[in-house]
Amino acid sequence: MTVQAEAAIRRTKDLFLEQDGRLLDQWSEKANISADELRELYRALRAALAGEDEDFTDVRGLLAEFSRTRVRQGYTPSETARTVFALKDAMYEIVEADGSPEALRGFAWFSRLVDDLGLFTFETFSNAREKVILDQTEQLLELSTPVVKLWEGIVAVPLVGTLDSARTQVVMEKLLQTLMETGSQHAVIDITGVPAVDTQVAHHLLKTVMAARLMGAECVISGIRPQIAHTIVTLGIEFGDIVTKASLADALAHALRRSGAEIKVNGRWPDEEETESSP
Repeated sequence: MTVQAEAAIRRTKDLFLEQDGRLLDQWSEKANISADELRELYRALRAALAGEDEDFTDVRGLLAEFSRTRVRQGYTPSETARTVFALKDAMYEIVEADGSPEALRGFAWFSRLVDDLGLFTFETFSNAREKVILDQTEQLLELSTPVVKLWEGIVAVPLVGTLDSARTQVVMEKLLQTLMETGSQHAVIDITGVPAVDTQVAHHLLKTVMAARLMGAECVISGIRPQIAHTIVTLGIEFGDIVTKASLADALAHALRRSGAEIKVNGRWPDEEETESSP
């Protein structure tokens, strides 16, 4: 770096440090944000330009927290980055008022510095937003895959929507956890709300049933509508010895009978007309 360039940077730093609260107010006005929200960041910038934090570590840490806060408040990455870039406009007015060649040359260095901080803010914001979206997606998966207790020793997993690999994993984990916590020996997987069953969905269901069997629980798949039954036969999908029922009520009746409950409707079991060969 030439002596002239060093002098220009020094003059720009001096102008920044001489302003005290005036520059903060101008920055706040141009960024359309309260001075209180920028005050801590402004102080960190002053410390960095004064040589107390040459790597701008504190500044970047505050910018990262600022970005995460803006994500939660619903701002866009562009709006967040423009808040940082507004510092250039505020500083340019001060440099222009000074009018010295050193200050004008030093502003080019200051502009690049703010650009780097703005890009850092943009990247941090994007990463923070991706994490928020990922967390929300996981929460939605949890909410859309409840495991409910139907009866003593009987739990059910009512599935609604598309069943993919990620969701199957959640289903399996929640079902196995509930089986372990409740000691249930019967589980009903209801697919009434699943729009279609293809080879992949069937494979996911079979994996879940096998995992439950390893925990000592018998599974019944309910919600086999005529269209789904036709698709399963057409695709040649084999469910083996897994019990399937047309409705959740039929599946519950089967599970109750297997658990030894003595409950009948109008003197018979709800699905008593269905002859089952299994013990």
